Amino acid sequence: MIPVISIVGRSDCGKTTYLEKLIREIKNRGYKVATIKHDVHGFDIDRPGKDTWRHAQAGADIVCISSPQKMAMIKKVDNELLLEEVVAHIDGVDIIFTEGYKRESKRRIEVFRKEVCESPLCLQDELLAIASDTVIYEDIPHFSLDDPAPMADFLVENIIGKK
Repeated sequence: MIPVISIVGRSDCGKTTYLEKLIREIKNRGYKVATIKHDVHGFDIDRPGKDTWRHAQAGADIVCISSPQKMAMIKKVDNELLLEEVVAHIDGVDIIFTEGYKRESKRRIEVFRKEVCESPLCLQDELLAIASDTVIYEDIPHFSLDDPAPMADFLVENIIGKK
């Protein structure tokens, strides 16, 4: 089973920026990474007038597009999928990071900036680790926001496993 790690934190704390750095660091070590972004507001990745958009407008329940470099699938759903249902569509990677799934019971890494946030989003016992500019909880692994390498080491040693 592919390990799933949720990157969580309050709004504007730097989750996406930190995750970008962490992805690059893990990729540089030869691992394959998937991400899942949760969006409570809904999203559009298609463009009006394009063929795939027209297929969806005509009523297609699933629209896929494929090129020599990448593939995407847009699937209409009646209800929001559970994280596990989304994860089931992913294979061929060593780790999956989620962003925005605050309420899921996956292992969590909280991103916390003292100048942006008054308090952490998660309780200490809900966290695998924390990336922060200050020490918040003494009993969990703490990593700098500026250098993702030690966090990547931690994840390889404790979650992903060495190749």
